[in-house]
Amino acid sequence: MLGLSTASHTPPARTPVWVLGEALMDCMAQPDGSLVPHLGGSPYNLALATALQGASVGFVAPFSTDTFGQALLDHLQANHARSLLPRSAWPTSLAVVQVHEGQPSYGFYRDNVADRDYQVADVVALLEASPPGVLHTGSLMAMPPEHHKVLQIVAAAKRLGWIISVDVNLRPRVAHDVPAYLQAVREVAALADWLKASDEDLELLGFAEVSLANASSLATHWMAQGCSRVALTFGAQGAYLQVGDAHAQGAAPVVDVKDTVGAGDTFWGSCLADWVRHDTLNNNSLAMQRVPETLQRALVAAAINCSRVGCQPPDIATLDAAL
Repeated sequence: MLGLSTASHTPPARTPVWVLGEALMDCMAQPDGSLVPHLGGSPYNLALATALQGASVGFVAPFSTDTFGQALLDHLQANHARSLLPRSAWPTSLAVVQVHEGQPSYGFYRDNVADRDYQVADVVALLEASPPGVLHTGSLMAMPPEHHKVLQIVAAAKRLGWIISVDVNLRPRVAHDVPAYLQAVREVAALADWLKASDEDLELLGFAEVSLANASSLATHWMAQGCSRVALTFGAQGAYLQVGDAHAQGAAPVVDVKDTVGAGDTFWGSCLADWVRHDTLNNNSLAMQRVPETLQRALVAAAINCSRVGCQPPDIATLDAAL
């Protein structure tokens, strides 16, 4: 009689994707002048988009103990992501958002707010205690003086074997000193292993001939400074994705656009989820084979988000059905 093992087999732990960034309330301006609050913040939106696509996501910034902070935390957890730091008594960040012809513009209130109430040493200790995965940051976290803390955390994460993901996502209207802000963004981006930038980001950073047709040339800059995976988005034109020597570009699916809030976050979150779900972190050759599929999934996910009001990324079942 054959002896059968009765030992239980624990499934392999999913690669963690940790998001270091702002979580805030987008106060949407209405035609009558009133403001309607919506949960938001670029890294927060990305955390939701990535978790909804099946990745194991942790959010590395405190949530306030105020009403807005509780709503942000509840929504994060409802969408299968985790908060990794203790709550803060500081208030929640606010953004006033005005949408004109589908395009949002922002004004931010970010002094002494909860998502900036953390210590570098505490985050590094968390990184040390976890198996290495992907650490994502960008957007307002690259703005002085916050970028000093972010640079220390990113440098420590790289030493520990984490992959660094950066979404440039510039917000120059918030900066008191735009040249200093752009320099800080360049310093953070220089540490990226994987990087996303929009056409607007590229123009603000001084790149010439910013278009989808010239995307391969634009990506060369980031690949030359050490990135192994680069995504460039061009709004309604579409997007370009490069992994190693493999690349593809695609047009944005045609949808009834309600607004574009969170479209870039959904796009990049879909890429991150696709890469970690298929275990490609240290397997560039497999990621290279998947470039067309990864790009198509990200484009469709972003299009679904744009067909909804505010940032509402699709879950994996909805995206699979749309594909």
